[in-house]
Amino acid sequence: MKRILYLLTLTLMLAGLLSGCQTNNRLDPKKPVTLTLWHTYGEPMVTSLDMLVDEFNSTIGVEKGIVVATGLVADPAAVNEKLLVAADGDPGAPQLPDLAVVNPNIAVKLANKGLLTDLASQFSEQELSGYVPAFLAEGKLGGDKLYILPIAKSTEVLYVNTTIFDRFAQDTGVTLAQLTTCEGIREAAEKYYAWTDAKTPAIPNDGKAFYYPEELSHFAMAGYAQLGGDFVSEQRFNLASPLFQRIWDAYYPPAVQGGVAIFDKYNSYLMQIGDVVCATATSAGVNFCPGTVTYADNRQEPLTIAILPYPVFDGGKKVALQRGGGMCVFKSNEQKEYAAAVFLKWLTEPEQNLRFTAQTGYMPVTLAAFDDYATEGANNASNENIKKVIETIAAMQEEYSFYVPPVFDGLNELQGAYESAMRQTAADSRREYLGLLAGQSQAQAYDSVSKGVFEKFTAEH
Repeated sequence: MKRILYLLTLTLMLAGLLSGCQTNNRLDPKKPVTLTLWHTYGEPMVTSLDMLVDEFNSTIGVEKGIVVATGLVADPAAVNEKLLVAADGDPGAPQLPDLAVVNPNIAVKLANKGLLTDLASQFSEQELSGYVPAFLAEGKLGGDKLYILPIAKSTEVLYVNTTIFDRFAQDTGVTLAQLTTCEGIREAAEKYYAWTDAKTPAIPNDGKAFYYPEELSHFAMAGYAQLGGDFVSEQRFNLASPLFQRIWDAYYPPAVQGGVAIFDKYNSYLMQIGDVVCATATSAGVNFCPGTVTYADNRQEPLTIAILPYPVFDGGKKVALQRGGGMCVFKSNEQKEYAAAVFLKWLTEPEQNLRFTAQTGYMPVTLAAFDDYATEGANNASNENIKKVIETIAAMQEEYSFYVPPVFDGLNELQGAYESAMRQTAADSRREYLGLLAGQSQAQAYDSVSKGVFEKFTAEH
């Protein structure tokens, strides 16, 4: 009997201890826990997210005892800087938030410092299986632990100013279908430069650029993936691959000859002043498409946009990059980490996630939400451009695979150095090329300035 009583007492004590452990992450509606959220979204996403946060706080939050409070809203560079300063514990640095929208390249720095929660500990395997696998894979930062939960993802598309393109097409026979390949875009760029140059016969060599690839490292990553290779190898860009010649030929020759813009800002500016006809850029950039074109002589006309799938190299597979950060949860205590997971699960449920992404040019992150994305998103689009980008993304989801860029500390710097070098090389050659045209043909001038440049670039970078 004593032995039975001893075992019963021990069992009750263990049950009490286990119960106590479980209450560490249980929530008390009478004593709500407050979670601070930092994010980088601008309009219209900030409004969409604010509405959802308010809805959560007034429903699930009241029921369970969670309050989500937005602490910092700024551009990605400012948020990244504050996160890294806070992570280093610099004097005067702000306290780290509980949740933050973080780009993978910054998240890997935070994870390496041991500051992020492994979200897999808060989600069951069944719950995680409901997310788009490629979106979830990026959040693992190349390992097994899940540090970033996708809440909205973008990809890259081709924006075409049809206000200008239609006039060009009528005179030259170039079609939108030609812009489905990188080689087709290069051919169209050559024709467009000649077409615009001919409009001012008294001013030679003043043609305009046709195309602008907004991020050259992304252009190369997607191109390699389309052609069956990897642009990134052992934390370096693989310029020794024969595939790099294809990337180079799609950018350097038409940039030197004037058909591709050499620029380092957002494509919306070039579109707004009519200095390019088309550009590859993030689908989330649809919110910044200008409504008018204002030319150098102050003439204005309405700007109509066509949005096409990301172009593919001849013979390549249909591949485009996935872009956009996700939500990280910072290590704090069991209660806060559990509460953060409750919020994230609610935010990424199909109903909320579709409402969050439908007005923004972003993609939902669950398989269930994608089933309704094309119809629900397009039907609820706030303007025609949003509707177009949703329809394009939905078509790409059916036909394309989304490339997950590798994530490692230093990738941002590597990308910046590569893009700067590519632009500078093209700009130097362009300047020399224009100087030679006074006494040489275009073919002769290009041969002169391009001789040995590819070999030198690949050797030095």
